[in-house]
Amino acid sequence: MTAKATAAPPTTPDRPQDELDDLIRYTPEEVIEKRWLPYKSARVLREKCYGRKVIHHNDGGRISFTAEDIRRENARTAVLPAAA
Repeated sequence: MTAKATAAPPTTPDRPQDELDDLIRYTPEEVIEKRWLPYKSARVLREKCYGRKVIHHNDGGRISFTAEDIRRENARTAVLPAAA
């Protein structure tokens, strides 16, 4: 097996427990480190955000993600199975 095959599986952001958890913002580096979105680097993720191809927040010129943004982006890029 290769090193990639033995890497830990990606995790998912936990559902917010109350309204304050919705205010937590994650940086592109944190999103990539925790493997919440399928991009290879934080730079690629930022470039997708600059091109407005990924759901994100632009807080004062800084790109950030809420747990809801990550869930919506994963749902947006999901591939549905073909009808039988």
